[in-house]
Amino acid sequence: MWSNPAFDEHEKLTLVHDRASGLAAIIAIHSTHRGPSAGGTRFWHYANPDDALTDALRLSQGMSFKNAMADLPMGGGKAVILAPKDGTKTPEMLAAFGDAVEALGGRYVTAEDVGISEADMVAVSKRTAYVTGLPADDDGAGGDPGPYTAHGIYLGLAAAVRHRLGRSLEGVHVAIQGTGSVGGGLARLLARDGARLTLADVDHARAAALAADLGAAAVGADDIMTTPCDVFSPNALGGILNSGSIAALDCAIVAGGANNQLATAEHGRELAARDILYAPDYVLNGGGIIAVTYEYLARREGVAVSTDTIDAKIAGIPGRLEAIWHEADASGQPANLVADAMARRAIGR
Repeated sequence: MWSNPAFDEHEKLTLVHDRASGLAAIIAIHSTHRGPSAGGTRFWHYANPDDALTDALRLSQGMSFKNAMADLPMGGGKAVILAPKDGTKTPEMLAAFGDAVEALGGRYVTAEDVGISEADMVAVSKRTAYVTGLPADDDGAGGDPGPYTAHGIYLGLAAAVRHRLGRSLEGVHVAIQGTGSVGGGLARLLARDGARLTLADVDHARAAALAADLGAAAVGADDIMTTPCDVFSPNALGGILNSGSIAALDCAIVAGGANNQLATAEHGRELAARDILYAPDYVLNGGGIIAVTYEYLARREGVAVSTDTIDAKIAGIPGRLEAIWHEADASGQPANLVADAMARRAIGR
C-alpha cells in the first residue's frame, strides 16, 4: 500500500476476509477531519486484486474531496467488495460486510455504489447503523440518490455551457457516455431544455431505447468519446481520460458524473492545453452524497430534512464550479488541480 501511487496519507485501510461467506473486501478511510468518512460500497470483479486496492484508495480520496467541496460534515471513505468472477452476491456476504462496517465504530458510513442496490443496503443495515441510502421513510428522507446526482450534474453542465459557450442549453450537442440511473436521468433533464443528445452505453439496447424515447441519437460505446459535440459527458466508470483519449476528443467541455475521470491528475493539464473546459467530477456529481448525508443525519441525529433543503444545497454546485474556473483562469492552473487544492485546504491538508 505504501508505494501505491493512489496512497494519500489515508488514515486507515481495512482488509476484510470472511471464510464462511467468502467475503473479500477493502474499506479505505481517507480522512475524518470533517466528520465520519462517508462513501459508497462498490461490488466489482477485479481481475487483479491490486486494482481493487487502487480503486479503494482513489475513490476514498475522491470522497474526501467531494464531501469537502459540498461543505458537508463528513470525511471521505470507500469500500470495495471483490466480487467473484460469476458475480455471485449472497446474503451471508452482505451480513459479513455489515459486521465489518460496524466494527469500525462509526468511522465509516456506507451507501450504495456500482453493483450495490438499495435492497443490499437494507440487508447491510440489519448488521450496522452506519449506513445510508435506504428506502425513503415517512418524513421523506432516503430513497435512490441517483436523481439528485443527475440534477446536480445538469445544473453544473448548464453552468459550464454558460461559462465557455455563453449560451443556454437549447440546441447544445451533448454526448453522454452511460445511460444508467445518473446518465439516463441527466439525458432526460437536458432533453427537456432542448439539448441535442447522442447517447451510448455498454448496454446498447438501453441507450437505443432511451434515444428513441427522447428523439436522440445512439452510437456504439466505442464511438461516443470521438463524437463531435459541444459537451462530452462521461457518466460510467472512471479512468477514461488519458493522453490518447484526450487527443481524440472533439468537444469544448467535459462535464459528467463518473468518478475519477482523469487517469492521473496531470491529464487535467492536457485538457487545459487543448482549451477544453473541465468540470471536476467530484464537484459536479455531489448531489447524491448531499442527499444521503442529509438522510443519515436525519435518521442518526434527528436533524430535520426536506427535499427543499437538499435541493438548495445542490443548487450551490454551479457557484462552486464558477469559483474553480475563475481561479484556474487567473492562475493558469488546470481546473482539477485548483479544485484539489481547495479541497485539501478544507480537510486540513
